[in-house]
Amino acid sequence: MTARFVASHSVLTLDARHPYVAKSLVDAQEMHRTVMSGFRGWVDDGSSDARAQMGVLSTWSLNFKEATLLLVVQSKVAADWGHLPKGVLREAPSTITVDRTFRAGDTVAFRAVVNPTYSRRNDVPGQEPGRGRRVAHTNPDGVRKWCARRFGNGSGSSGDTGGTTAPESISVRMLPSVSSATSHKGLKIARAELRGTLTVTDPAAFVPALANGVGHARAYSCGLILTR
Repeated sequence: MTARFVASHSVLTLDARHPYVAKSLVDAQEMHRTVMSGFRGWVDDGSSDARAQMGVLSTWSLNFKEATLLLVVQSKVAADWGHLPKGVLREAPSTITVDRTFRAGDTVAFRAVVNPTYSRRNDVPGQEPGRGRRVAHTNPDGVRKWCARRFGNGSGSSGDTGGTTAPESISVRMLPSVSSATSHKGLKIARAELRGTLTVTDPAAFVPALANGVGHARAYSCGLILTR
């Protein structure tokens, strides 16, 4: 069984000292706008699901010593970064087409920044169980429990991403949460970086996981699985 994955990847090196970038670093909604600025005109203005329609996912990392923000953006359509303000880019964006066929049994290295959450039920004695409230895992052990649901247990059990790996083999780094104090006041997103290797068990499920991302907060630079 095989499945083919095709997407556009943009790699941008931004000047972290530029006010436009600095604002994106302190407000998750501004970072979302920065990412989406590369896709003007593809869908109707105001579309509530524009990001999902275009398959836009992103991840970023900050280099304090070099004062740079490395932003990786994946999409179904080609991005145009010509709208970014003058002086924001340290160098010209790099855009490549990813075209890869995955087979059952393939082993791939992966990296992902995720929003690891679980549903906590409100079980109050004497009351009917309420709908679970989504809360974040706040330590590596909790994140690995989240990984077991997504990536299986490494002993043949496949996670819902169509791949499997032993959760204890995944390197977990807890990252600072991101938030917004403006248009999405109260927004706060827990994040963790995952690094490891996995075996593809179901290419037909693995490719959609690559294309659509994994977990919540995909509009806020979580859920993109990068493989090599």
